[in-house]
Amino acid sequence: MAGVKKQPARTAAPKPYKFVVAGVRPLLQGITRRDWHGGENLPASGGFIVAANHVSEIDPFTVAHFLVDHGCPPMFLAKSSLFEIPVAGKALSHLGQVPVYRGTRKAANSLAAAEEAIRTGHCVVIMPEGTLTRDPDLWPMKAHTGVGRLALRTGAPVIPIGQWGAHELLAPYARRPTNLLKRPVIHVSAGPAVDLSDLAGQAHRSSAISTATGRIMAGVTAQVARFRSEEPPSAPFDRFAQDSTNNDATESND
Repeated sequence: MAGVKKQPARTAAPKPYKFVVAGVRPLLQGITRRDWHGGENLPASGGFIVAANHVSEIDPFTVAHFLVDHGCPPMFLAKSSLFEIPVAGKALSHLGQVPVYRGTRKAANSLAAAEEAIRTGHCVVIMPEGTLTRDPDLWPMKAHTGVGRLALRTGAPVIPIGQWGAHELLAPYARRPTNLLKRPVIHVSAGPAVDLSDLAGQAHRSSAISTATGRIMAGVTAQVARFRSEEPPSAPFDRFAQDSTNNDATESND
């Protein structure tokens, strides 16, 4: 299995962050095996964006493990509801993580905080799907456009990360982990930065933002495909369309 020797952090992290890493990292090493690739694609300096797929509630920890060991302590954009949980919410704030308020007036604040973090040299992680994938075969699904907007507004490199295997440790929507004694293999691969050069300066155009988001998710899907012996869907699962169809069906039955 491919892992790496832990590298020194190239950006400063809050003191509580270091305590969490000291506690969680040995735990992950004990209950998982690692098959990591593409560390050379992570920028050696400057802020950047990581876009990763989402198949299990434990994904942020496995992706963070990969990034921390490569010297890039990540700042996550996480859904605001997590910050409302007693104790855990305060912990996330102390760790420098950023709440995302989708569909509210505060939504712009999240991007502003992420932009500032990138400009000060940090690694900002987004799981653009916004929730666990609804694709029946767990492929990455159609994403929210925040990642495309952030990429075009900052011009920062966007590194697509595909990860696979976390769901064998904690199944989607499960509350308890499984296979702890089997130590599931966590596959993580970082691809080359997504080429968005032809979209530079177009952060004000919704079509450019959508195009950027699509390219980023295609890059993420390509990395996931490295670990699976099958071809990804020709088009990503669109939960927005699915939800709309279900709502229409419900209304027609009322």
